[in-house]
Amino acid sequence: MGQSGRSRHQKRARAQAQLRNLEAYAAQPHSFVFTRGCAGHSIRQLSLDLRRVMEPLTATRLQVRKKNSLKDCIAVAGPLGVTHFLILSKTETNVYFKLMRLPGGPTLTFQVNKYTLVRDVVSSLRRHRMHEQQFVHPPLLVLNSFGPHGMHVKLMATMFQNLFPSINVHKVNLNTIKRCLLVNYNPESQELDFRHYSIKVVPVGASRGMKKLLQEKFPNMSRLQDISELLATGAGLSESEAEPDGEHNITELPQAVAGRGNMQAQQSAVRLTEIGPRMTLQLIKIQDGLGEGKVVFHRFVHKTEEELQAMLAAKEHKLQLKAQRQAQQAENVQRKQEQREAHRKKSLEGMRKKRAKADGDSDAEDPGTSLEDNQREEEEDEAEYFRQAVGEEPDEDMFPMAAKRRRHTWSSGRPQRGRDRGKGRHSDQRLPKPKDRLQGAQTKLGSRGAARGRRRGQPRPPKRVA
Repeated sequence: MGQSGRSRHQKRARAQAQLRNLEAYAAQPHSFVFTRGCAGHSIRQLSLDLRRVMEPLTATRLQVRKKNSLKDCIAVAGPLGVTHFLILSKTETNVYFKLMRLPGGPTLTFQVNKYTLVRDVVSSLRRHRMHEQQFVHPPLLVLNSFGPHGMHVKLMATMFQNLFPSINVHKVNLNTIKRCLLVNYNPESQELDFRHYSIKVVPVGASRGMKKLLQEKFPNMSRLQDISELLATGAGLSESEAEPDGEHNITELPQAVAGRGNMQAQQSAVRLTEIGPRMTLQLIKIQDGLGEGKVVFHRFVHKTEEELQAMLAAKEHKLQLKAQRQAQQAENVQRKQEQREAHRKKSLEGMRKKRAKADGDSDAEDPGTSLEDNQREEEEDEAEYFRQAVGEEPDEDMFPMAAKRRRHTWSSGRPQRGRDRGKGRHSDQRLPKPKDRLQGAQTKLGSRGAARGRRRGQPRPPKRVA
């Protein structure tokens, strides 16, 4: 019977493929689309439509609150691998669209002259094509008329190209291209037309009746004498179901495409259906940093060469001052650390000298007596009281700390009091009664014994009155 499940090599190959997919996904550009300020309902809806365009390489459920600043968004974008910000804002007069490249810029600021939402575009179409499978892969970017019109036009084209992953035309799978994003530049008005389309591929060279049969939409053939009439002339079909195709959209497929009749090396027509949103943009300015920094291009403000040199000199002076402040702060931090280390060494040396002086002075009372020393002294007092009250040595397990110290301090020839240690509890010596034993202890120990007796529960004796 064969082995069930995957083999070791299959599991390893699967893990390596998943790792490669994750690395490839992390290398692709990702984006945040959100609004800033009091944008209004229409601008917020336009930002949601832009997220739809940027799917799947964008945060579709991103929520930015009013208290969140741009720095907060930048701090979150770094660990997530976000490379672009698409920000919509609104003033009293205009709507603006900012395109930022993380982490260091540049920032392109556009003025939105016109815009149309997705719902308005779809409602104007007779038959629209928009489904969830179209948004599984990023759209195909098409740039038109971005010629040699200046460095700012070239920078705009580069920014739009970097918004989406690059495509290898020799290895691309045509089934992954379901949408198209068209950005058209008009050199005369210096405006950008932003359009979003759905792509559909249909075979050509067949009658309308054959296309209906291929699409599994069977027409009404009750008025036909033979099925050949349907295949030859397409009788019974409305003229609106036939879309005109020509040389502008007919091509030969290099590979098979999903759909009935779209075979390799066959003629097929590529049809585009607009799904929105629409925008008409106009570039206002370009900045070096993220919303700040040197203004590289401005549509309304034109500076002379002297003014540009003065701005560069002021910026250079500002950077030098900043470097000086940072160097001074580093020196202050180093100096404070050295002072703190010297103070710590001085304090430790003083504590060491004080401890040595206290250990050398035998007559001085040690204020830092430990808990173990106090416990040992208390057990010695208890053992002495037991010896004087009972008249014999206590067992070692009764006062272990006192017995341990006694072993170190007593001499070997000193006679032991009381019963022999070897006899234990079976000694022939007769112990006195407890009451007589306590009375004898009080007469021998005096006030100290009486005080300890009271501590053990005896009542205080009445005072004598002269």
